[in-house]
Amino acid sequence: MIKVVIIEDEAPAASKLKTLLGRHSEPVEVLAVLDSVEESAKWFRLFPMPDLIFMDVQLADGLSLEIFRQAHLTAPVIFTTAYDQYMLHAFRNNGIEYLLKPLDENELHQALAKFSQLCRPKAEAAGWEDKIHQLLQSMQPAAYKERFLVKSGQQLYYVNTEDLACLYADGKLVFGLDFAGKKHVMEENLSAIEQQLSPKEFFRVSRHLVVHVKSVRRVHPWFSGRLKLDLQPAPGVDLEVSRDRVAGFKEWLGK
Repeated sequence: MIKVVIIEDEAPAASKLKTLLGRHSEPVEVLAVLDSVEESAKWFRLFPMPDLIFMDVQLADGLSLEIFRQAHLTAPVIFTTAYDQYMLHAFRNNGIEYLLKPLDENELHQALAKFSQLCRPKAEAAGWEDKIHQLLQSMQPAAYKERFLVKSGQQLYYVNTEDLACLYADGKLVFGLDFAGKKHVMEENLSAIEQQLSPKEFFRVSRHLVVHVKSVRRVHPWFSGRLKLDLQPAPGVDLEVSRDRVAGFKEWLGK
């Protein structure tokens, strides 16, 4: 019997997850369905730890990652979310799998199989925390990119990553703008470049823009729950933080 807790603020999503868990080959007991950071932190302070936690990232009262700061969670977590930008944070907080909504039943059963393989106690095996650490190490590059090779005409030169104030897509091209205001044509797409940047220094605020923390001068409230940025230097593109990235951006900027 796998004892699980579901942290999900959308009732239909929680109901669907319970239905899918009920069809798993091994019996699953849902101990609680929690819908907020506050309620979840309180529950984990009062009750024994389950075998496994299913956790949405964005809850009504904030990011579920805040639960880890308010309560000591030792159980592995399968994250279920509609947003893909929190993946690294998830694996740094007990995450063993990151499933995007709408949930696929086969992917869910594969995640449960991974849980059984990684986290079920075996006398000859290391603890699940050690295995998760090994898994995370294998997923991450040895080091973040220190410089990028760029092209100007027929010549090649490099720009140091720490000198880039932002990177942005404009049509089919991706540009890197350094702190001196010089624009560089990058050879890779924005998603590929993002994976090579330190998440402590850079954040993708929208589909077309990645910013360095030192380039952010001011942040203004904007329409429909979005934010507007003042960057220095400023690229000639839209400087809005997408609504689904606002919570993550605030967390990143406040570290």
